[in-house]
Amino acid sequence: MYLLYTIIASLVSFFILKCMKKRRYCTDLKRLDGKTVLITGGNSGVGKEAAVALAMRGARVIIACRDPDRAEKAVREIKSRSHSLNVLHMELDLANLRSVREFCKSFLQREKRLDVLVNNAAMPSVLDWTDDGFSMCFGVNHLGHFLLTNLLLSRLKECAPSRVLTLTCSTYKYQKLDFQDLNYNLLPFFTYCRSKLANIYFSQELARFAEGKDVTTYAVHPGFVQSDWTCHYSFLFRMLTQVIMWMFFVPCEVGAQTVVYCAVSDEAAKHSGGYFVDCRPSTLRPFARDAGVAKKLWEASERLVKLV
Repeated sequence: MYLLYTIIASLVSFFILKCMKKRRYCTDLKRLDGKTVLITGGNSGVGKEAAVALAMRGARVIIACRDPDRAEKAVREIKSRSHSLNVLHMELDLANLRSVREFCKSFLQREKRLDVLVNNAAMPSVLDWTDDGFSMCFGVNHLGHFLLTNLLLSRLKECAPSRVLTLTCSTYKYQKLDFQDLNYNLLPFFTYCRSKLANIYFSQELARFAEGKDVTTYAVHPGFVQSDWTCHYSFLFRMLTQVIMWMFFVPCEVGAQTVVYCAVSDEAAKHSGGYFVDCRPSTLRPFARDAGVAKKLWEASERLVKLV
């Protein structure tokens, strides 16, 4: 009985601390009229909330996702909540590099502007493989966005000043990259951590690659949010995780604040390649700031997606 009371008291304490913790909100009121924003995975979670917020600021918002039905439903919701009709969707499957190439070809033909690219879509810790034979986390979370960004970089440069936001996670700190096995797919959580570390290196190297082109980049950790990533798991796991998320995680609307901040803030533009948490720059672990590793990952990624 004592153990039960201890557990209950601990949970209550954690809940109170969570409620007391204040999260920063984006207070920059800059509008994005005439600008085009592309958000991968913008049909749910943080991506959808960011789409609503940026559409409210006047941006033309395009959400890219693989399920047309879910995308259409999300577009209707985003239009309703943002009171903007300038929202649409395009089909994109980041687990298929051919789909990424076809998407970029279509986008460049249809859209004359790209001012903000938000690499938001991500796969959770699942043991699965992409159509091209990469582990799902590494293939979708890193390689898919790597190819997407590179193929759209010319349009970003034409529309400069422009921005690239890549969502990552603080779990990056639990793993390092192994260049002998970048396609690691053994322990799901560690696979996810490596993909999120790759996102950080990618953002840093992209900042160096685009230096002088007025294209700034940001690695964004939205916090631990109450998203629907558990849909890939069993019913029991989903139920347990939903309880934990309700107690300790923040709503997706709050998580999207740092995305919005990095999309509009002049202050953020001074920290290209930086890692942002809670609407401000944050310090990375030393190993995650290794420019040599970032460059090596970029070159390896070019080969893997056949850009060279």
